[in-house]
Amino acid sequence: MNLDSKIYVAGHRGLVGSALVRRLQAAGYNNLVLRTHAELELRDQSAVQAFFAREKPEYTILAAAKVGGIHANNTYPAEFIEDNLLIQNNVIHNAWKNNVKRLLFLGSSCIYPKNAPQPMSEECLMTGPLEPTNRPYALAKIAGIEMCHAYNRQYGTRYLAAMPTNLYGPNDNYDLNNSHVLPALMRKVHEAKQRGDNNVVVWGTGTPKREFLYSEDMADACIFLLEQMDDKLTSLFRDDSPPLINIGSGEDLTIRELAELVADVVGFTGGLSFDTSKPDGAMRKALDVSRINALGWKRTMPLKEGIALSYQDMLKKIELQS
Repeated sequence: MNLDSKIYVAGHRGLVGSALVRRLQAAGYNNLVLRTHAELELRDQSAVQAFFAREKPEYTILAAAKVGGIHANNTYPAEFIEDNLLIQNNVIHNAWKNNVKRLLFLGSSCIYPKNAPQPMSEECLMTGPLEPTNRPYALAKIAGIEMCHAYNRQYGTRYLAAMPTNLYGPNDNYDLNNSHVLPALMRKVHEAKQRGDNNVVVWGTGTPKREFLYSEDMADACIFLLEQMDDKLTSLFRDDSPPLINIGSGEDLTIRELAELVADVVGFTGGLSFDTSKPDGAMRKALDVSRINALGWKRTMPLKEGIALSYQDMLKKIELQS
C-alpha cells in the first residue's frame, strides 16, 4: 500500500476497526474511507453495491460483524448467522466487482473444531465438530473464508482471511450480558468494588484456558499483512488451501487466572467464586501463530498492561454515560 492508497475500513467504530483507523492514521495513511452503520447498511445488497461502485477503494478491511460472547450467541443464533453472512457476502462480492487489490476478512478462532489439537493451526479448519454455543457465528465466518478462497481461485484475487484470538482493548463493549469474557469480567469486578462486595461470581468452572490479544496489536498485524508484497504471501495464495492466517499472542491462561488478574488491575480485594451451572464453552482455544510469526510479526502488548489500559478506557466510558 502507498500512503495515499484508498482504504475502506468496514466497521471502523468497533473494537478492531477503531484500532485500525488509529494505527493507519498514525502510520501516515491519508485516504481512508469510513462509513457509519447509519450511512451504509452492509446487510443491504444494493447499498453496498452502490457504495463500492462510487468509492472504488483499492484496499478493504472487513472488520464489521455481529459479535458477542456465549450469552449473546446462545440468545440470538439466527441473527449471528444471518447478519454475518449478509455482511460478508455483500462486501466480498462487491470488492471483486470493483477491482479491490487486496481484501482482509477478519474472522474468529471459534471457526476451529471444539476438540482441535492445541494450539490450533490453520490446517485444523473443518476437521471436526464445532463448539455448539457459537456454531452459527462460526459457520458464517467459515463461509467467509471459503468465499475468499473461491474468489482467489476463480478470479485471481488476493484476498486474505485473518483469524484473531480473543480481542480486547480501547472501545470495547463492556456490557455484562452481551460482551466477551474479559470486558464482562472487568465490568463485573469494577461494579463489585464500587458496591463494596466481598465476592464476585464468575461464570463456569474457571478451568477453561483462553488467549487474549490487544486490539492495537491486532491492527498492527492487519496492516502488516496488507503491506506485504504478494511474493512474500505465496504460501497463502494456493488452490489447495484457504488464504487463512492466525493472529494471536501465543500465550493463554485459565479463566480463574484471568479473573485474578482483572481483580488485581481493578483493585478488588474480595474473593472469587465460580458458578458451575453456567457453560464453560471450549476447554481450550489457543492459536498456533507460527505462520504469522514466520512472516515477521509478533504481538508487543503484555496482557496485564493491556488490561490496565482497557480498564481506564472503560472508566471513561462509564463517566460519559453517567
